Amino acid sequence: MNGKLLGQVLDKMLISPTTQNARVQLLLPNGKYYDIKTIELMENKIIGCRETHRLILTVTPETWNMGDVIKKIT
Repeated sequence: MNGKLLGQVLDKMLISPTTQNARVQLLLPNGKYYDIKTIELMENKIIGCRETHRLILTVTPETWNMGDVIKKIT
């Protein structure tokens, strides 16, 4: 996924006030949830590579457990 696609997805989702106030987390393959701490834009050191920049999401363990998910909405 690139930044442009991420922006398009977020633009569509953020129309809803419910989504605007939703907690943002990452779910890792091991089944653990993490809160997003920071999002940073970094430049790659390698010259001439296909991706010259990257978005880095830094995560931290959940600050409090929200309980089990009931259902997927979208």
